[in-house]
Amino acid sequence: MERPRRAIRALGFDAMTARKLALAAFAAVAVSFTAAHARPRPASLGGFAFEANKTFGLGVEVISPVGLNGKWFFNANQALDFGIGDDFVIGNRAGFHVYGDLLFHPFSLANVPAFELPFYVGIGARIWTFRDSAIAAPNDATAFGVRVPLGVSFDFNNLPLDVFAQFVPTLDFFSGHPVHSVFVDIDFSIGVRFWFN
Repeated sequence: MERPRRAIRALGFDAMTARKLALAAFAAVAVSFTAAHARPRPASLGGFAFEANKTFGLGVEVISPVGLNGKWFFNANQALDFGIGDDFVIGNRAGFHVYGDLLFHPFSLANVPAFELPFYVGIGARIWTFRDSAIAAPNDATAFGVRVPLGVSFDFNNLPLDVFAQFVPTLDFFSGHPVHSVFVDIDFSIGVRFWFN
């Protein structure tokens, strides 16, 4: 936890101010949207094509990383996905994690009246500051990673909810780590989002 606190202090914020700013930002986004609902999908869609019936959602994800997640569909089958929280590797590297991805939803694995199951693939980036407890101090490091998320979303047709699961191979470039300079990591997370519109 000390590494993220030092990073926040380096930006001129104390931890309490940073928390208040983050809370205010999420509250502003949530308040700015109308009442939650899921729009009907177009009846003309055939086969396994996918078209989003939601626009912006916020939720949580767990395992790796653990934290807040958001997704914004800016057209029918492309979205921006982002998250902030804590990431860890085999329990010995834990620390502050921020990511953003561009996602493509080329098709649905299932298309039934209650839900769709779109497959998605994307490209994105992350910043991860952590302490590696498996090595002697100095053991604080930062990783800048290129992410390739692969996942599925259990996307309800008539409710403002979705549940997702994703594998994310990541090529990390380390700064300040005495053992690794480049490392391939694979994150796995599951989550749920509430859609505001």
